[in-house]
Amino acid sequence: MSTVKITVRRNGPYRVEAPEGSIELVDADGNKYDLTGKPAFSLCRCGASVNKPFCDGTHSKLGFQAAESAVRAAEQGPLPPKP
Repeated sequence: MSTVKITVRRNGPYRVEAPEGSIELVDADGNKYDLTGKPAFSLCRCGASVNKPFCDGTHSKLGFQAAESAVRAAEQGPLPPKP
């Protein structure tokens, strides 16, 4: 089984690393993105990339701020009720 590593970059994109051909990325309609020759790629998290879903570095121009530190479930407390 191949290992996929997804790294949450501080105030930046999700960095995805996996052996070529071992991961599939599809859009909302089920169409596959061509990842040929891309054993690693970055996914936009700020929503401003012109090359969505891939990161183009726009987050750095916007001053994008995100919460990316992992928190233990016990530290998070109970989830709020759904409306």
